[in-house]
Amino acid sequence: MPKFAANLSMLFREYPFMERFAAAREAGFDAVELLFPYDEPGHEIAQALQANRLTLILINTPPPNWTGGARGFAAVPGGEDRFRHDFKRALRYAKALKSKFIHVMAGPAEGEAARVAFVDNLKWATDHAPKQQVTIEPINTGDMPGYFLDDFGLALEVLDAVNAPNLGLQFDTYHAHKITGDMPKTWDVCRNHAVHIQVADPEGRHEPSDAVIDYPAFFDQLDAEGYDGHVSGEYIPRGRTADGLGWLR
Repeated sequence: MPKFAANLSMLFREYPFMERFAAAREAGFDAVELLFPYDEPGHEIAQALQANRLTLILINTPPPNWTGGARGFAAVPGGEDRFRHDFKRALRYAKALKSKFIHVMAGPAEGEAARVAFVDNLKWATDHAPKQQVTIEPINTGDMPGYFLDDFGLALEVLDAVNAPNLGLQFDTYHAHKITGDMPKTWDVCRNHAVHIQVADPEGRHEPSDAVIDYPAFFDQLDAEGYDGHVSGEYIPRGRTADGLGWLR
């Protein structure tokens, strides 16, 4: 089976934030991701990770924007200064928390000027932090209207244009199904670029099941292909998180 991680911004929300680390460890996870950790003291998060022997896989930029703000500035023409400020803050957190990835969010934009801004900002970010791994992720516009990076073909074009060894694709099976209607085929096209995977059921974004996507087969395929990254549960639990972790088995 692949290595699994828990998104603590969405899972274990029946606990206060700082208690979710222990809950994840108790449930058997040894890796976690956080969407926007910037409202919490970094040293307290670091202590919780260390105390529970957890590896942090991923954080998002920009901060904080989890409560209704714009979801990124990387593709917004004229937003370069804001993007660089936010990326530097995310980088400080990533270094302090030893996060493997920073996910750069494109934000709401469209057109060729947005594409140019996105590529230029990613070139700056990957050059500014050459030892930090960075990801981009296509997100469906049903969930996030107006989001620039809403297509996997576009994501591959951007990766090719930036051409940085520390930039890769964040592949979310939920968004892949919503965008293309065929997650397995989309994975076959994108797998050589994918460095991190997130999973959820396409119906309601709850616990992964085999009702729409054959997750047991997908996990077997990842093993057969030698995928060595993490697969993170990024979904909305139907009830208590621990009661819905049967998909891990």
